[in-house]
Amino acid sequence: MTYRTIRQRFLLSAGSTVIMSLLLAAAANSQASTTDYGSSPRAASSANAAPGSNRDTDVQMHFWEQLTLEPKDAWSQLRDSFQWREQSLSAKAQARVDEWIDYYLESPENIAAITRRATPWLAWITQKVTERRLPGELALIPFVESSFDPVARSHRGAAGLWQFMPRTGDALGLVRNGHYDGRLDVITSTKAALDYLEMQADQWYEGDLELSLAAYNAGAGTVNKAKRRAERQGLKGEYWDLSLPQETMQYLPKLLAIATIIDTPERYGVSLPDIHSEPAFAKVKLDHSVTLAEASRLLEVDRSALAELNPGLLNGTLNAPSAQTLLVPEDVDQQVLAELSNGGNDRRTVADGSAPATYRVESGDSLSVIASRYDLSAQELMRLNAIERPEALQAGQLLTLSER
Repeated sequence: MTYRTIRQRFLLSAGSTVIMSLLLAAAANSQASTTDYGSSPRAASSANAAPGSNRDTDVQMHFWEQLTLEPKDAWSQLRDSFQWREQSLSAKAQARVDEWIDYYLESPENIAAITRRATPWLAWITQKVTERRLPGELALIPFVESSFDPVARSHRGAAGLWQFMPRTGDALGLVRNGHYDGRLDVITSTKAALDYLEMQADQWYEGDLELSLAAYNAGAGTVNKAKRRAERQGLKGEYWDLSLPQETMQYLPKLLAIATIIDTPERYGVSLPDIHSEPAFAKVKLDHSVTLAEASRLLEVDRSALAELNPGLLNGTLNAPSAQTLLVPEDVDQQVLAELSNGGNDRRTVADGSAPATYRVESGDSLSVIASRYDLSAQELMRLNAIERPEALQAGQLLTLSER
């Protein structure tokens, strides 16, 4: 049975019981200790009310007032999704985690810089991890892998927030070409990373995500060999039992250390940046090519802001079908987004019904087809755009359709 199946069954069977227990406990607490939060005149009078008074109503009111929900930010949502904070580690394992806590606290400015870089991505990644009912600590893997830098590249060739090697990215379907690198695309690489972790946990480790994390770093072959060696020595073969490459030995301790700091930052004197609970970007599905410069003009958004949200676009152009999704700031006007999705100004018919002034070439287009569509000859279209050879037409190219 996989990790996800076990957890889903537990939640389904235990969820209603746990919720009811919490509600009963909270209600009992409100009745037994109204003076704890009842220093107000109303609470005091309720505590001394005569039989037949409205005391039950007051108690219920106090109870529901205690359940008033506070607005949550991304950090609160992340903490709520943590699942490993209560696990009992051996003294030796805990010492490995504590070493990394001390290391991170030696340079709090590094934590501040990394968490600022996480600002556009943290809420969305936490949302994706939570949807799969995975431990929220996994949302912090980019902290360990890339310091939350979506364009990070290692000397070994790994790239992106999740630091995929080229062959691993290829195996997971992350497209790479001269225009686009899916390893740098936060949307596609996050899905691939979570798929990969779950796949390895199910295939090799009976749902053990800690071993899958080790395999994510060192490769399943290395981890499987170390696991068999530990089991021959009479150990359980869990992550903490294994002798692995040094980087992999530190992988989970580093992740748990940063999760511990983020769980109680005030304890460690760490200040985290404000990050809204909703994702900082909107996704626009496109079936045509567009440059970031063109999108910037249409959306009235700085080109640099679009570039930061779309690091997978290597030359500043979204070329379908390599990529179909453009990320834009979440506060962009919806009507303008619809206009971008429909092709922008260059593909709209003008109000008087005449042909548009420009056309953006799509994959599969030819000069003759475009010319026929707009009542032009191929020769005229070539003249207007200084095209010498029809076969030189490229997807994404902007063509002028008239003299004006």
